[in-house]
Amino acid sequence: MNVKLIAHTKLSDEFIAEIEDTYLKPHTPDGKVNHRAAIALIAIRTCYSPMKPSEILPSESGKYFGSAASDGEGGAESDRLFRHIIRSKHTSTLEHITYTFAVEGVSRALLAQLTRHRIGFSYSVQSQRYVRFSSEDKSGGFDYVTPPSVNEDSERFRVFDVVMNDLQAAYDELRALGVPAEDARMVLPNAAACNLVMTVNLRALLEFYAKRRAGSGAQWEIADLSEKLREEVAKVDPWTAKFFECP
Repeated sequence: MNVKLIAHTKLSDEFIAEIEDTYLKPHTPDGKVNHRAAIALIAIRTCYSPMKPSEILPSESGKYFGSAASDGEGGAESDRLFRHIIRSKHTSTLEHITYTFAVEGVSRALLAQLTRHRIGFSYSVQSQRYVRFSSEDKSGGFDYVTPPSVNEDSERFRVFDVVMNDLQAAYDELRALGVPAEDARMVLPNAAACNLVMTVNLRALLEFYAKRRAGSGAQWEIADLSEKLREEVAKVDPWTAKFFECP
């Protein structure tokens, strides 16, 4: 499995140009502001402020990004505000922040579990109808995911591998006999690997992680995916890391 963050929500170039030199750089510790944190601040404060949304960051960036947290729990005052939002479950304000991932080499079994998460998620999945998986096709045949419980024992792996090879042979033969790919795919297993692009908002991702993380009772593959998604988001938005720890 390979998971890579390929896009995320950003402030518009026009909006940044209007406020960066006057408000953002002077009022943030390193002269920079995290785009997703800024968007979260605008969304949250819009709910409680008489100001227009476009006025909030210029007016309050110094207070929230340039001042220490007033709750004594560390970070900036923005971190205090984000902690409050998570604890009060006012997390609809985090739906304005989205992340797009390339998810590669996961099983169709995982895909069936993943697509049960619909609210806040968008998927574009590699098709077994339009992508051909014969040994002679560009794909070179279908890849497959082997469970750890199979990999750990040579006899289990032998049985599993024989089945995968037999299914590939059956697919190849059906295609050679003129069966269209959309029908020949019926012999492909749950283990067959696929690729997808997934976009999810931060609220939905936090809820997904709480349900699918290791130790939650989730199957190993989707638990692994949840950790990789968390890691990718935390790389670009360290301020979110603590919220993935919440049950």
